[in-house]
Amino acid sequence: MKAYTKTKYGGPEVLRLEEVELPVPKDNQVKIKILANSANPADWHIIRGKPFFARFVFGLFKPKDKIPGADFAGIVTETGKDVTEFKIGDKVFGESLAGGVFAEYSCVNEAVCAKMPEGASFQEMACVPIAGLTALQALITHGELKKGETVLINGSSGGVGHFAVQIAKAYGAHVTAVCSGKNVDFVRSLGADKVIAYDQENIHRHTGKYDLVVDTNGNLSFSDYKRMGRRGVVVGFTTIGHMMSVSLKKAFSKFPLSQFTAEANTKDLEILAALVRDKKIAPRIEKVFPYQELPEAIGYIEAMRTRGKVAMSWENTDGHLN
Repeated sequence: MKAYTKTKYGGPEVLRLEEVELPVPKDNQVKIKILANSANPADWHIIRGKPFFARFVFGLFKPKDKIPGADFAGIVTETGKDVTEFKIGDKVFGESLAGGVFAEYSCVNEAVCAKMPEGASFQEMACVPIAGLTALQALITHGELKKGETVLINGSSGGVGHFAVQIAKAYGAHVTAVCSGKNVDFVRSLGADKVIAYDQENIHRHTGKYDLVVDTNGNLSFSDYKRMGRRGVVVGFTTIGHMMSVSLKKAFSKFPLSQFTAEANTKDLEILAALVRDKKIAPRIEKVFPYQELPEAIGYIEAMRTRGKVAMSWENTDGHLN
């Protein structure tokens, strides 16, 4: 089978499209014919081995896992003996932070998969897992957002942010979204009640007050959270120094600020699938790359100017199910 491999850290140029052996599922795994992926910041961080401390997980001097990739959608072609939720032929989507899905076939734990909703495309559902799970868990699991509450979403036009706006509206919140001026109309189309263009109003001086502040961009200071929010959720950071500053101030304050890393699980993936099925959320795909241009897709999102999501398609392969 074809797969993208990496043997050293670096930019997208270190990825090589090679022929590798077909994987064999373990007892709790499903083997999936991958038909689409999406690109995420997590992918290029792992490929580059940055920030450096991440190498203690992914390999100190060189990558431990040869095949990268996290988000996928495809068709189950084989199941391990302990698999109970899926059968051959099921259309599934999910996320494997262990990597291995930038390939024609991959074996993943059944606990990080869910069935695709009827009528959804593989490209659409491949764009949901990491970004959708992060948005859902930021708002609901950690942010404890309730119907009728107000939420400020900083970084509302990107992968996580554009899902966060839609999910918050689906749960009955009043959404104020922050994005660049060029993306205001896009974010309004997602359902935001109010949009603040950060290049026209300094968000660090914004005086609005919200039940919940969620920062998907990673540039809000601790004082920003306290000034604007009754509670907050940190999704990402722009720099290590910024991360340490927010974390240190949080440690010496009673202000309810949550930091987390999204975890894939079937229950939350099923919630996202239901929201897609019911047309409460929809991944907005800015660009689709063929699998032959997968490194270019990683480079495209690394520029950090993507509106919505970027997908990669394997659907122009021969379609044979092994």
